[in-house]
Amino acid sequence: MMGAVVGMVGGQENVSGCFLRRFLRNRGDETKELEGGARGGGRETGSRDGSDSLRMHCSSEGRRPSSVHVGSKVGASQKEVNLAVSKYGKFVEKNFCTDISNAYRDVQFDTRAVNQIVAVHFYRQGLFDLGDCFVKESQEVDGASLKAPFYEMYQVLEQMKAKNLDPAISWAKQYHGELQKKGSSLEFKLHQLQFVSFLHQGGRSAALQYARSAFAPFANNHMTEIQRLMGCLLWAGRLQSSPYADMLASTHWDTVVTEFTRECCSRLEQAYESPLHVVISAGAQALPTLVKLATIMANKKHEWQEMKQLPVEIELSEEFQFHSIFACPVSKDPSTTDNPPMLMPCGHVLCKQSIQKLAKGNFRTFKCPYCPSETTVALCRQIYF
Repeated sequence: MMGAVVGMVGGQENVSGCFLRRFLRNRGDETKELEGGARGGGRETGSRDGSDSLRMHCSSEGRRPSSVHVGSKVGASQKEVNLAVSKYGKFVEKNFCTDISNAYRDVQFDTRAVNQIVAVHFYRQGLFDLGDCFVKESQEVDGASLKAPFYEMYQVLEQMKAKNLDPAISWAKQYHGELQKKGSSLEFKLHQLQFVSFLHQGGRSAALQYARSAFAPFANNHMTEIQRLMGCLLWAGRLQSSPYADMLASTHWDTVVTEFTRECCSRLEQAYESPLHVVISAGAQALPTLVKLATIMANKKHEWQEMKQLPVEIELSEEFQFHSIFACPVSKDPSTTDNPPMLMPCGHVLCKQSIQKLAKGNFRTFKCPYCPSETTVALCRQIYF
C-alpha cells in the first residue's frame, strides 16, 4: 500500500515536470517568434501575445507625429521668447536713460541747510540714533533743537500705538486754542476713541462719566456724532455685535494718528511730508525733461551751467504744487525772482518787466492797461504770495 502511494506521488511529480518543461519550451518558441516579427517589420505570427505586441508597437508608431508637432510648437514659442528677450535690452536703452550725468549742473548749495534737511528727515521718521550720528559727523550745532520737537511727537505716537490716548489728549488740550482756530477736530476724535475704548471694555458708568466731562465743549460742532455715541451706551461690553460695530474699526485709529502727526508738524511750521522726500520725488519727475534738455544743449555747456531759469516748463504732480504762481496779464510770463509781481496804486498787478516797458523809463508816467489811472515805476510796490 505504501509503495503504491509512493509510486503515485512519483508519477505525479513526473507528469508535473513534463508539463512544466513543455510550457517553458512553448514560451521560448513564442518569444523567438516575437523577436523575429519585430525584426521583420511587424510580420504576423501565430501567437496571440505577438499580435498584441505588434498592435501596441504600431499604435506607438502612430502617435509619434503628434509628439513631433508638440515639439515644434514648443520650439517656436521658445524662439519667440528668445527674440523678445534679445530686444529687451535695446528697448530699455531706447526708452530709459541709464546715464543721467548729462543733467548735472554745478549748483552751489548751502551745506549747512542741506545738513539740516537731512537731519530733520531722520528725526521726523523716528530714526533718532541715525539722526544723532549724522548730526555728530556733520558737526551741526543745532542738532538738539532739531530733535526735541520730533522726539516729543514720537513719544506720543508710541503711546497711541499701544492704545494709550492720555498723552495725545493732554497735547490736544495744551494747544486747544490753536486747533480751534484752524477748525481741527483732532481733540474731539481723541475723546471719541477714548469713550469707545471705555465702552468696549464694559465700563458703561465710566464711559458715561467720561462723556459728560469730555464732550460738552464740542456740542455745538459735533452734536450728531455725540448723539450716536450716546446710543452706544445701550451696547456696553458687546459693541462688536451692535449697529455701532463700525466704531471699533482700526481705521479710526489710523486716521487719528495721521491727523495728530499732521497737526504736530503744522505747529512746528513743518510740512507733513519730509522736505527731503519732496525734493527727491519732484526731482525724479523732472529728471527726464532735464536730461532731454541737456542733450539738446550739449554744444552749449556754458549756457547750460550758467542759466538761472530753464527755457521750458516742467510739469509736476499736484502734490508738489504748494502755492499759486502769478502770471503777468500783459506778457503772460510767470513771475520770477528777477521779474517779480508789482502792485500799482490803482490795485492792478503786473510783472516788473512789463511795467518798465510801459513806462519806457523809471521816471516817466504811464497808463494802466486795465483802467484810466496813471502812475510811475517809483509808486509801484513788489508783492509776495
